[in-house]
Amino acid sequence: MSTDLAKLIRERRSIKNGYTDQAVPTELVKELLRDAVWAPNHGLREPWRFIYVPTEEKAEFVEKLVKTFPAEMQENRRAYFSSPAAFLIVIMEEDPRQKQWDENFGAIGALIQNFQLLAWERQLGVVWKTNPHIYDPKVRQLLGVQPGEKIAGFLHLGYFNEIPKARARTEIEEKLTVYEGERE
Repeated sequence: MSTDLAKLIRERRSIKNGYTDQAVPTELVKELLRDAVWAPNHGLREPWRFIYVPTEEKAEFVEKLVKTFPAEMQENRRAYFSSPAAFLIVIMEEDPRQKQWDENFGAIGALIQNFQLLAWERQLGVVWKTNPHIYDPKVRQLLGVQPGEKIAGFLHLGYFNEIPKARARTEIEEKLTVYEGERE
């Protein structure tokens, strides 16, 4: 039996291109985040913060961002970053303890999945990007990312007209081992 939630999970797609010119309202992003932050996170550490680049500020931001790239890449990156209508940049609080760092990153992933599902319900396309620029000190400086913080990714946001086709998933039986304990 499939539920509405299962249907939503199966139908959600990453929207990587084909964005319309429609602006993404800041209030909508806030509304989605208010629900997305209910993601499980160990000890309620809430290891996240966000930088929103709204549609009306995107062109200026993209110009600053492309200057962090080598000159020969700037035109390509300008075209790439100009495609989405807006960006939500997710910043993770790092923890020097490996267990807590892993828990924090897991929480970030859960939060982003929540955001993507909530956005999909509202016909807002999202793709989570972790391109190499998230590690660039110049990008970190542009965004005000502090020591002890990590850029977990850029969420590219925008409305779209065409839903990408679903890509098959591996059958779960190929990925699942059922522990059966010791047998005599």
